[in-house]
Amino acid sequence: MSPAEVANRFYEAFARHDAEAMAACYHPQATFEDPAFGPLPRAQACAMWAMLLSRSADLRITHQVSSEMGATVIVRWEARYTFSRTGRAVLNRIEATLGFEDGLIRTHQDRFDFWAWARQAFGLPGVLLGWTPWFQAKVRAQALHALEAYLAKTARP
Repeated sequence: MSPAEVANRFYEAFARHDAEAMAACYHPQATFEDPAFGPLPRAQACAMWAMLLSRSADLRITHQVSSEMGATVIVRWEARYTFSRTGRAVLNRIEATLGFEDGLIRTHQDRFDFWAWARQAFGLPGVLLGWTPWFQAKVRAQALHALEAYLAKTARP
């Protein structure tokens, strides 16, 4: 299976809200990074996707592989959902760079305009503060705290 086919499989699983199928696309040493969560190892990245899917009944994902250069694939994807903390509608446009090893996603980096996202997710506070490093750090800390709580809640004895 080509890297582009694996990328399509990952985002098709995301669109179906299938966190297990998404996780199956990741290499055992995979890493993930984005503006909201920062860098995460594979286990935390897989838990992040599961957590996000569990929180968002109206999440809709669309994607398009925009380029494949050897072991690197660029995917442009969109997430439409209601931000659970504020009840506000969000359309987040993301560019993912996926690096492949042994036929699986080894590195996954998502980039998006944090300020544009914050304006939608938080309204006026996002407009006024979403561009600031302080606000971005606060959102990241809250996201990581939510992930830790999700991991603690879903941990198997």
